Amino acid sequence: MTDTKYVTFKGTLLILGLGSVGRAVIPLLLRHIEISPQQIKVVAPHQDKDDICSKYAIQFIKKELTKDNFEDFLRQHLNEDDFLLNLSVDVSSLELIEYCWHNNIFYLDTCIEPWPGRYDNAVTPPAKRTNYRLREDLLSFRKDKHGGRTAVVTLGANPGLASILLKQALENMALDCALEFEKPTCAQDWAHLARALGIKVIHIAERDTQTTNARKKRNEFVNTWSIDGFIAEGLQPAELGWGTHEKHWPADAERHDYGCDAAIFLHRPGIATRVRSWTPLEGSYHGFLITHSESISIADHLTLREGSEVIYRPTVNYAYHPCDDAILSLHELAGKNWQQQRHQRILGDEITLGMDELGVLLMGNDKGAYWFGSRLGIRQARELAPYNTATSLQVVAGVFSGVIWALRNPDRGIVEPDDLDHHAILEMATPYLGEVVGIYSNWTPLANRSNLFSEPLATDDPWQFINFRVH
Repeated sequence: MTDTKYVTFKGTLLILGLGSVGRAVIPLLLRHIEISPQQIKVVAPHQDKDDICSKYAIQFIKKELTKDNFEDFLRQHLNEDDFLLNLSVDVSSLELIEYCWHNNIFYLDTCIEPWPGRYDNAVTPPAKRTNYRLREDLLSFRKDKHGGRTAVVTLGANPGLASILLKQALENMALDCALEFEKPTCAQDWAHLARALGIKVIHIAERDTQTTNARKKRNEFVNTWSIDGFIAEGLQPAELGWGTHEKHWPADAERHDYGCDAAIFLHRPGIATRVRSWTPLEGSYHGFLITHSESISIADHLTLREGSEVIYRPTVNYAYHPCDDAILSLHELAGKNWQQQRHQRILGDEITLGMDELGVLLMGNDKGAYWFGSRLGIRQARELAPYNTATSLQVVAGVFSGVIWALRNPDRGIVEPDDLDHHAILEMATPYLGEVVGIYSNWTPLANRSNLFSEPLATDDPWQFINFRVH
């Protein structure tokens, strides 16, 4: 592993949040950015000073940011050309972005977060609890903003690297199919390429097999990354980009009557909705259709229109199979009517075996389904960077690459991962992603289906959503 310094930064880097990703990213920021620990401040609401802050002599501030105090706090700690790295939950991403844009401060986050009380407010209609709504609010703010200090929104592993991997996968497939194409330079070019390759469906297909000898206990939620973040997004309505090839409208689906119209949502939570998917090592599996920003942004960026008519868009969704103890935790959570367990444990040093297999699965091409992504084992993750699991390192690879990209491109305004140069991001991220592979398969969601019970199927087209959904 090289210690290449990609960029020099002379300002203050304020890290908001010190969960598994916050701890894991600090060594890589120091490894690849010319910056001293004295330039870094870490803010977290509930824990005391972490050992990583002591080890690197980084200033730690115990503070909970709220709607009433965040502006005063940022004004005290950030100046023009400083950087806010937001790795928190329950702090409004949009309000932080607005503040940073107006004050010429760099910004990056891994997801679009609202203030508390939005995801779990039963009075709020499901349509207003979606990631579609959060993204459209952001796009509305961005609409008349040109330039300004770069703010990279939703760049972790997924959302984030998923959009980067997708572009590389499309290029790989075009070369494999001997398809003549010019290098895409905009969203329309990528959409034309995806249509030329016959892509109908894209899954962000992930299987986490990390495990520990200290198995899940009763009344405990166990996961390999943020538990509060996972439950919050899991209790949002299931969302997916809705493709133009789809012929079977889900009975529990609804569209939005504003914005890009690239996605739909279901009147049920993502952690109660499963879809069939495939990764090379796991093979066929049932994953949770968890809402994620990339399901919407990819579908939006790969949309082709003629006038007001949409002529091409793939169906895009996340298909997540978390680690086995997280599956048990979800079963218990559902049995308690979505009331969170009293105890929670994020797996770290106690993980003994397993990997995170995370990639994009592109379906519809004549050569078969194509999976392109990262296969990162726990042992390799620990060798590559301290304070990491396989899951956190995949996220961190996107985070530190995005920070460097922003510093190299300081006046790009508000951007999504889909807007970035994927080659530049992959150059920095790939050394931390383990084995990065592209593999074709003849798998379809109709393969090896049992005939013991009848179920709704569209046998004339395997790539219909009705065939993926577990009924």
